Amino acid sequence: MENAGVGWIAAIIIGGIAGWLAEMFMKSQMGVFMNIVLGIVGAFVANLLLNLIGVNLGGWVGYLIAGFIGACVLIAVARAIRR
Repeated sequence: MENAGVGWIAAIIIGGIAGWLAEMFMKSQMGVFMNIVLGIVGAFVANLLLNLIGVNLGGWVGYLIAGFIGACVLIAVARAIRR
């Protein structure tokens, strides 16, 4: 998160927004806490994967985009595992 230029409080807020957007996009039913967790973990996972292909998203908007992408991926993986 330090590379993205956001602190812990901003990461929680942005992660919550990213998780909520992913929840709406993927039409899943998660709570507020899970939205925050999905957004933060999703941003971490997405940043790792995007760095492997040479894409570097920085700042608040980059963290939000990475969180949204990562949260969508995590929701899809969880759905695949449940089936």
